[in-house]
Amino acid sequence: MTGHWFEPLAEHMGSAYDRYAHTKGTVQEVNHVIEVLGIQSGDQVLDVGCGTGRHAHELARRGIGVHGIDISQRFVEIARLNAPHGATFERRDARTLDFHEEFDVVICLCQGAFGMMTADGDDAAVVAGMSSALRSGGRLALSAFNAYFAVKYHRGAEFDAATGVSHERTEIRSESGEQKGVDLWTGCYTPRELRLLLAAHGFAIDSISSVEPGSYGWDPASVESPEYLVLARVERASAPEHPLAP
Repeated sequence: MTGHWFEPLAEHMGSAYDRYAHTKGTVQEVNHVIEVLGIQSGDQVLDVGCGTGRHAHELARRGIGVHGIDISQRFVEIARLNAPHGATFERRDARTLDFHEEFDVVICLCQGAFGMMTADGDDAAVVAGMSSALRSGGRLALSAFNAYFAVKYHRGAEFDAATGVSHERTEIRSESGEQKGVDLWTGCYTPRELRLLLAAHGFAIDSISSVEPGSYGWDPASVESPEYLVLARVERASAPEHPLAP
C-alpha cells in the first residue's frame, strides 16, 4: 500500500477530526442517501474513504451492513471503537480496490477518497475500483468539490487550472488542541467532468445536485455550492447465452 499526503494529517487530528463543522451533518446526509438510493436492511454498503466512520456508524445503527475503508490507520482504529453491529473497517488504499461485485451500494462522501488525490489518474482509479465493487444494478453516491465554486470563492487558496487541484495552507488541531500548519490539496470538478469520468467506468448518471455538508438535496448543479452530489448506478451486460448444440 502506497502512502498518501493525508495520512500524517489524520494521525495528528485523530478524533478531533469530528469536531470540525463539516462533520456535523451526518444524520441528514445519511437520511438523504438512504432515501435517494433506496437502501434497505440487508443491503451491503461499501464506504470508500470512511474517515472516522461517522456515515458507516449511522448506516449500521439502522440495520444496514457497511464496510468502511480508509487509508489512515488512525482513522480506522477510531472507526472501530464502539462501532455498531454490522459496521466493519479496514485500512485500504482506494486507488487499489480489488472488490468484485460484492456490494449493493457504494458511498464516497465528504471527499473521503475521491478528490483527495493529486496525481493524474488517481481519481479514475478510485472510480474504477468502486465500479468493480458493485453488483449489476448497484448504486453510487459520490460527493466532489465544485471547481466553479473553488475559483469564485476560495480566498487564500491557489487553484491550478491545468490540473483542477486547489492548494491551501491551513492549520489543524490535535485531540489535545495542538496546532499544526499543513497543506491541503483538493481535486475539483465540473458536472461535465464528473459525467465523463463516471461514464468511462460503467456508470449511468441519475443526477448531479448542488449540496453542502449537512444539507443534501435536489438543487440543480450551480456555481454557488461547495460540493456536488452524484447519484449513479452500474449496469453490467449479461453474458451471451451459449447456443444449444444441434
